[in-house]
Order: sequence, then C-alpha cells, then structure tokens
Amino acid sequence: MPITHEGSLKAPTRHAVQWREGDFYNHDLLNEELERVFDICHGCRRCVNLCQAFPTLFDLVDESSTLEVDGVDKKDYPKVVDHCYLCDLCFLTKCPYVPPHEWNLDFPHLMLRAKAVYFREGRPKTRDKILASTDKVGQLAAIPIVVNAVNAANRSGTMRKLLDKALGVHPEATVPQYHRHTLRKRFKEQGVDTSQVEPVGGTQGKVVLFATCYGNYNEPRIGEDLITVFGHNGIPVRVADQERCCGMPKLELGDLEAVNKLKEVNIPVLAKLVDEGWDIVAPVPSCVLMFKQELPLMYPEDMDVLKVRDATYDPFEYLMLRHKGGKLNTHFVGPLGKVVYHAACHQRVQRIGMKTRDILKLVPGTTVEVIERCSGHDGTYALKREFHSAAVKICRPIVRLIKKSSPDHYTSDCAMAGHHIERGLDDGSQSQHPISLLRQAYGI
Repeated sequence: MPITHEGSLKAPTRHAVQWREGDFYNHDLLNEELERVFDICHGCRRCVNLCQAFPTLFDLVDESSTLEVDGVDKKDYPKVVDHCYLCDLCFLTKCPYVPPHEWNLDFPHLMLRAKAVYFREGRPKTRDKILASTDKVGQLAAIPIVVNAVNAANRSGTMRKLLDKALGVHPEATVPQYHRHTLRKRFKEQGVDTSQVEPVGGTQGKVVLFATCYGNYNEPRIGEDLITVFGHNGIPVRVADQERCCGMPKLELGDLEAVNKLKEVNIPVLAKLVDEGWDIVAPVPSCVLMFKQELPLMYPEDMDVLKVRDATYDPFEYLMLRHKGGKLNTHFVGPLGKVVYHAACHQRVQRIGMKTRDILKLVPGTTVEVIERCSGHDGTYALKREFHSAAVKICRPIVRLIKKSSPDHYTSDCAMAGHHIERGLDDGSQSQHPISLLRQAYGI
C-alpha cells in the first residue's frame, strides 16, 4: 500500500462493529488483519508505553527469526490480544493511522474482534467468565447471609491464596467489598419531585441514575453522593425501574451475544424514560461509554440505542452544562486544597474534555493537578494472576507522581482505578470519588 501521508489531520472516526457479519468470526481472515495491523504497529511503535499489549507484540517481533511480523507464529497472536483491555488510548491519543487515514487502523476494535473470535472458540477461562458476570456475582454476594462471608474471605490472606489457586485471582489484587443494602434498594421507593425542573444547556434537568453493577453492589456511597449533589443543584434523580449490567465486562471478554442480551433489557427501559423527558447519568465512565459509543457502534441503525446515546451524560459533563446555563450551585463551604485528579481512560474516550477538573476548580481554595495516564486496572485485568504485575507496572508512574505531589486528596472518576492507585501507594491513604469530594466541598 503506497504511503501518501504520515498521518491524518482530520478528526478520528469509528466504523460500526460488524459483529453479525459472517466474516467477522473467520479465524483466517482475522489473522490476516492482525498481521496487517501488527506490521504497521511494528513500524511505528508510538504506543509502546501505553500498556503491555504493544511491548508483547514488539518482543515477539524482535525475537522472531526474520525480525519482522511475518516471523511471528500466529499461535502467539493471542498473547497480544490478552493484554489489550480496550482502554482506547492508542486510538485516541497516539495512532496516526486511525480512520479516515487510508490504513484504517483501529487497534482496540480489532482486539475486540479477536476476543469475540476466541470466545466463540471457547478460549476464555472459567475465571474470566465469572469475573465478567458482574451482575450475577453481585446478586449472589449481596445475599444477607452470604455477603459477610464473601467480604471476610476477600480480606483473608489464606482465603485469597485459595482463590488464587482455584481461579487465578491474584492474592494482592484489590477486590471490592459487597453491600447487602444496595443502591437500588436504598432509592427504589424514593419519591422524586419534578415540579420545579429547569431545562438548560441541552439538559432536561431531571436525571435517571444508571446505578451500574459496581455502584449498586460495591460502592453505593458514590451513587448516594451523586444523588445528594444533584439534588443540591435542583436536579431530581431517580433510578430506572429495571437495570442489568451495561455490558462492558462482557464486551471486554468478547462475549457479544451476552452484550446483546443485556442491551435487550436495558435499552427499552432507558429509551422509554428518555421519551418521558429524563436524562441519563452513570457514576462509572465505562458504563457511560458503553451507552455513548460501544452500543451505538454495534447497533448503528437502532433508533432506541441512538436515543439513549444522545441522552446519556458523564455526571460532571452534566453539571458543567448546567453551570454554563447558570444553574450550578457554586456556594461551597470549604476548600479541598491540593487535589490530584486521575483522568480515567473511558472518560477521556468520550471526548468531553476535563469536566471533572473544571468543576472541582470552581471550589475556592482548591488546585487540581491532572494525571493523564492509564492506571492499568481495567475492572478485571488487574485481578488476574497472569496480568496483575503488568497492571501494577502500568500504574507505577501515577503512584510516583502522587507521592511527589503530596496532595490533600487524590481522585479518579473510575473508582476501581482509584483503589488500584491506592494499593500502589500503600501508605494508608484512600482514594475518593470526585462526586464525593464535591459533596464535601458543599458541606452536605
């Protein structure tokens, strides 16, 4: 293919994921495309410091007999795929060959295709399927008699070693706590007054909270803080009548049929609420991204999916739109001091800008330092025995920068990334979600 220019000056674009086309699952055609893309990546190597996928690829090339991609055994291609956790940063921040460039390189979605092919071939481990079943695990772990046992086991060094031997969950990886009194239970029957709703800046002024598996079962406090902060700003919040996992864990596993089943539950419920004038927010960036990007790319002609996409917001994106319309309460009662803010990958991919930073900077006596690096957590990647050390390595620069800064608070919109950073610091400090910091600044 002739080279006409080094990179594209046009805005990157994504193609629809043709996951229902027969050729999508053809292993030989997949390998042809992997070889084509790997050859381009090998000749570029700009992404070497993003994650472990690229060093793994380049080591395979450098250790091959030809020192080129054609010398790499195709049986080793899954080693590269396994290290990609679809953070999308290579596409968003590094690659000069993304569409509309003629080379048409979308590394994350090629990895998604590979994961889907491998899933159909039965390659994923039982552990991977369990970890990706966040809804079912949460429902089981939150049973009153079970929840205390699960939390105690997760805190026990002996039990964690047994879990490592049985399933391959690294004994030093941070495993979230489970709550019997979930967020949805806490707010399901709560009345919502919408009589004083004020639309502004494209927002309707009333919000449906998509609780998310993590926000529902593991850290319901984040959802509580969000509801409190939004209420303090005159934004009534309710939870959806029905909710399942957004599908991101299944997407990262390559189980696209499971993604479809979850979509068939969530989208009709959310689309109906949008028709009734509600906006949608979620406290986990990956879930927002699922509705904003991944599902629309899987179902580009489904009007309900597109309707939900257009009504879904990151919480701080929503608050900033309200602020620009003069509807944000800026009466803060106390400073936050120095805050180090880790920009989560799946929030950056939404291309909304640093809305969390901008809102926190409105608090008097507050400075915000931003770290734009992946934490390496990825929900399940850091939990797995064979990838935990790589996840810790990816996080190390963030840990180093926070130690150097000595902030009053460090925070990430991705709570799991925050706790992964927390584990790396190992100094007794705790990460706080930005919405919790904002509630603190309001004094509510």
